[in-house]
Amino acid sequence: MYGLIGKMLAQPGRRDELVGFLLAGTGAMPGCLSYIVANDATNADAIWITEVWDSAASHQASLKLPAVQEAISKARPIIAGFGERFETAPVGGVGLPR
Repeated sequence: MYGLIGKMLAQPGRRDELVGFLLAGTGAMPGCLSYIVANDATNADAIWITEVWDSAASHQASLKLPAVQEAISKARPIIAGFGERFETAPVGGVGLPR
């Protein structure tokens, strides 16, 4: 499995709008085992995205899906930047295969 945890920063006051765009593009993403968008508890303009995929290749392929491309194009103008980014190798957990 392949995991990715990343922090994204919205333009001031536009976090909810950014979250909406990111969640709109998550319909059918083959190989996606988990995709979670969470508000940062201390920064009103930051979000965390936690993803688990069956493989890194599935994650890369998802970036070419039309719904994902549309979400990215809508979100891009209100993304102020990025914070930490971590790649992980999930081994199991609630809702994940072992």
